[in-house]
Amino acid sequence: MKHREILAAFNEIAERRDWSRLHTPKNLAMALAVEVAELGRHLQWRDDAGITALMHSADAAQVAAELADIQMYLVKLADTLDVDLDTALRDKIAVNRLRAEAAEQGGDD
Repeated sequence: MKHREILAAFNEIAERRDWSRLHTPKNLAMALAVEVAELGRHLQWRDDAGITALMHSADAAQVAAELADIQMYLVKLADTLDVDLDTALRDKIAVNRLRAEAAEQGGDD
């Protein structure tokens, strides 16, 4: 799904349940943090083999659902803050590439 489709679906549910008034930047950021914590709950105390096993079990759908919640809240928060996520992502990747190149050339001591 594209960001605008995610946002439209998110907004539709929020309007139907009268949650839109609660979707302030602070509340959305807090909800995003809660969703990340819920994802972490599935991964905490598992080593890589345990996580691989989890993702090949019936519980993998719960992990996927948490990731979907994270993406929905992130897209809504970005929209609320008037941040173009595609542009922000492209810009951040460019910065990361420059940092990686500088570290490779400078020896990251």
